Parts: sequence; C-alpha cells; structure tokens
Amino acid sequence: MNDTSEKANLKELIAKKILQVQEYITELEELTRPVAPDVAIGRVSRMDAINNKSVNEAALRQARNKLRGLQHAMGNIETPSFGVCTRCGNQIPMGRILIVPESTMCMRCS
Repeated sequence: MNDTSEKANLKELIAKKILQVQEYITELEELTRPVAPDVAIGRVSRMDAINNKSVNEAALRQARNKLRGLQHAMGNIETPSFGVCTRCGNQIPMGRILIVPESTMCMRCS
C-alpha cells in the first residue's frame, strides 16, 4: 500500500469504525450491568436477564478485541508491514483490508 490518498481514505475508514465500536461498547456496558436482586422481575425473567447478560458480556469482549485491533491497525498504517500477512508474508488484498482493517492475515492463512 503505497498510495498516500489510499492510506488517507483507509485512516478515515478505520477512524469511523473505531467510533462505531466505541459506541457499541458503551451500549453493551449498559446491557451488562447486573440486575439488582431487590428488583421484582420474576424468577423466569431474572433467568432470562442472566442469560442475556452473559451473551452481552461475550459480545463486549469481542467488541473490545476488535477495538484493540482497529487501534493497532491505525497505529501501524504508516509502517511497511501494514497490509502484509503475518503468517505467509504475502500482501493482504485491499478488499479484505477495507472490510476487516484490523486483520493481520490474508484469507488463506486466517
């Protein structure tokens, strides 16, 4: 990836994705707050709330990992190794980078 305008566009895309993931994390953090035991919601509803909380906690972990990956990609976009597969050393196709900018491997290696 040598084109300066291509890098600028990619930086803008990554910045937008970072903001989206940060907003999603905020939503998930609200959803994963514990339900106070003194709130009368019923046994079945409480079990459903506990199940939903665990699903949202898993989504929150994934979102935080994605955010770390995006931030890492943003920090490395100017390095020569950006866009190069960490496993095989081949260039990662631009289509993959545009869809998953935090990817560090090509499709074949991932």
